[in-house]
Amino acid sequence: MSALSRGRRLGVDVGKVRVGVAISDPDGILATPLVTVPRDMGAADDAVPSDMAELFRLVGEHEVVQIVVGLPVRLNGAEGPAAIDIRTYAGRLAQTVGEVPIVLADERMSTVVATRRLAERGVRGKRQRAVVDQAAAVEILQSWLDAQRRQR
Repeated sequence: MSALSRGRRLGVDVGKVRVGVAISDPDGILATPLVTVPRDMGAADDAVPSDMAELFRLVGEHEVVQIVVGLPVRLNGAEGPAAIDIRTYAGRLAQTVGEVPIVLADERMSTVVATRRLAERGVRGKRQRAVVDQAAAVEILQSWLDAQRRQR
């Protein structure tokens, strides 16, 4: 990709319990926390899970042009069961959001970095758990945006 087209991107950190969401500015420079959505693991196969329905709503509300989903690869670069789960999630999300492209981005250290940054700011315990997923989504999206800029 030689140039990053204008438009907001959604960064998504998918966990077992929560989905952290971040959003970029229209110029793709800065990622900011948006919301944490409870993960809906109990939806029937033919139903849209409530977390994906909320992501679909956010895409429309913020006129999102692309979704960046964190892919948990191992430190050695290999993909394990968690990465397979996220690839499945991203596929189902793609069916839900339709025309909005989804890219997978390496998120190896996003939660670790997010937790450390929150702790450095004095955010700990329950307060940290409430926002760490959003912070991890920010790390995923910001890293991806920075990489796109470096490629230009």
